[in-house]
Amino acid sequence: MFNNDEFSDSFGHIPEETFLKIKGISEFKKFDPHVQLDELGKVPSKLYLLISGVMRCYITSESGKEFNKRFFFPMNFAGSLTALIKNAPSEVVYETITECSLYEIDYKELKQMCATDIVISNLYTVILEKVFMRYEKRQLELISMNASQRYLKLKEDIPNIDKLVPQYHIASYLSVTPVQMSRIRKKMKESQD
Repeated sequence: MFNNDEFSDSFGHIPEETFLKIKGISEFKKFDPHVQLDELGKVPSKLYLLISGVMRCYITSESGKEFNKRFFFPMNFAGSLTALIKNAPSEVVYETITECSLYEIDYKELKQMCATDIVISNLYTVILEKVFMRYEKRQLELISMNASQRYLKLKEDIPNIDKLVPQYHIASYLSVTPVQMSRIRKKMKESQD
């Protein structure tokens, strides 16, 4: 469970009344590892606020190969936003990597609140801005960095990533094979020695 101070630290100050309204359309849940929260081809209805644990968002190729788009860590919102906004089937999967505690927020109720409560509407805008900035940062990294640089950047952003996320997931996120990932890590270890 979390409180308004923790929420405000991550998303800006909101009045206690607003925090309680959002909490009122949310449900606290715990999930085991490898649980799909938003499934491919299903219309989602929830936005998630991750409190503890690690999640991922991935797509699957026609051959069945998975490609990780993003990792989510505590105090991050996750959810198939395009599908939620369009009320359409999700083209991505959101899945727990570790045990996770999170709040499921009813998206339709949140959007209805946005229409009548300027503070909630502004908060929604802040959340969307953070999502967009993360997306843009990821795109720039893919275009401008090689796999080793992307791995170093990931480790800089999340120093304990190797302990939290299996190597094959990190490899997929970096758009390399697990073998290439092993070589990158070996080369970095050798350069440190």
